[in-house]
Amino acid sequence: MTDILSESDIKLLVDEFYKKVVVDPVIGFIFNDVVKLSWEKHIPVMYAFWSSLLLGTNTFTGNPMGKHINLDKKILLTKIHFDKWLELWDGTVNENFKGANADEAKTRAKHIAGLMLFKVEQSR
Repeated sequence: MTDILSESDIKLLVDEFYKKVVVDPVIGFIFNDVVKLSWEKHIPVMYAFWSSLLLGTNTFTGNPMGKHINLDKKILLTKIHFDKWLELWDGTVNENFKGANADEAKTRAKHIAGLMLFKVEQSR
């Protein structure tokens, strides 16, 4: 098993992660039914997001916090949702990668989930 070192690694990670998300009984419905996410638009944004964080590509632009705050107005986002997201993310990283960037991917995700939950709750 190798570390996350390239754009193709980012794509593998994101693709494998969302395969789990879409069928997950705890959070899948949020993406599929509540947001009715356009996967064709969302996945490249996630490639850019994680590539920027882990590989320093600086290709991501957007406001994920604002999107989650707005989403919380449609469906109450709870610690259960963020914990499941993190569980699926960490599992996907662990199944596919090992190394400093893999560890960083899990650390960043943990911080992102915690901050998102805090900001969402504060916005209510």
